Amino acid sequence: MKITIKDINVQNKTVIVRCDFNVSIKDNKIIDDTRIKESLKTIKYLEEQNSKIILISHLGKVKTAADKKTYSLEIVKNQLNKYLDNKVELETSLDFNQIKKRIKSLPQGKILLLENTRFYDLDNQKESNCDENLSQNYASLADVFINDAFATIHRRHASNYGISKYLPSAIGFLIEKELQNLDILNNPKRPYAIIMGGSKISDKLNLINSLIEKVDYLLIGGAMSNTFLKASKIEIGNSLYEESMLDYCQKLMTKYQNKIILPIDFKGLTNNKVKTKNIKTIDKDFTIFDIGPKTIKKYEQVLKNVNTIFWNGPLGKYEEQIYQKGTKQILKYITKYPKTTILGGGDIVSACNILGYQNKVSFSSTGGGATLSYLENPNQPGLTNIENKEI
Repeated sequence: MKITIKDINVQNKTVIVRCDFNVSIKDNKIIDDTRIKESLKTIKYLEEQNSKIILISHLGKVKTAADKKTYSLEIVKNQLNKYLDNKVELETSLDFNQIKKRIKSLPQGKILLLENTRFYDLDNQKESNCDENLSQNYASLADVFINDAFATIHRRHASNYGISKYLPSAIGFLIEKELQNLDILNNPKRPYAIIMGGSKISDKLNLINSLIEKVDYLLIGGAMSNTFLKASKIEIGNSLYEESMLDYCQKLMTKYQNKIILPIDFKGLTNNKVKTKNIKTIDKDFTIFDIGPKTIKKYEQVLKNVNTIFWNGPLGKYEEQIYQKGTKQILKYITKYPKTTILGGGDIVSACNILGYQNKVSFSSTGGGATLSYLENPNQPGLTNIENKEI
């Protein structure tokens, strides 16, 4: 485990905290503020230590000057202030001389949020390319750096990796919780199963390769399963698949035929009608959108005696209610039992929240891509310069 915020002296210090405030926004409203709420424990701890608190985060993809209006952290500041008695102020200037003056006038124990780190990408991608001067400028603002943005640990950016080269550094409570839970998968209670959905195998190739030897079962759903079925010469109609991955899937199924479990029926659309079809009766006009009832029962039987589950990616097009059943039924089934169930960030966490199971699983990672990267290799850029605890 890395050095945590409790292992480093932050009392009466100026502390810069890399948070993950990259929340979804619609109609100028935050749809899900989970990531903001997850940052509060670290912020409140620093308040208790009378730290001068400097918060930084990215929001959205900033490609043009017009994006600065869309992705200002003003909306995040307002949301933070719903949860904190100690009101957060926003510094909109990107000039570090101005920022330093603002910090100097900030009383101890108070909080300043700096503007979106990705605004610096409008100047030769300085944030994303981990520009040395930008990294040093960020580091010059504080005495200590706390990285609490788990979802960006796989990025070598100025606001995480860059700062940590120049300041005493530690992880915050959010990252600590993430690592503690994900590290359970290093020595899981067996049998151990992975449920893997979503659309692209190519996005999860390294994860599959790194974990397939460690698991007892790999249950596949979503559009990913279409590619496996296509590789098995099974008709999938008009369904999405990855042609470039057919050979890989065929070899994987040959080598791990006793571990890989595929759907046997699907719910989908044919001639504008929703139908359920067995894999042997799929016609060329059929488009797969969810696993079917026989597959649900098959997967439940496999999961019945499993003790540890890692789940990444939904089993169907959960955004449409009619195709939520596969994901919902498996969530319902596994949360009935005292199993360790870890959700691997991204869409499966969104699906879990939408379907009402967010408080019924063991742990939901905030990471997405960072979660997968960490499981593939714990030595991630955002953690590299933070020392390990002495055992």
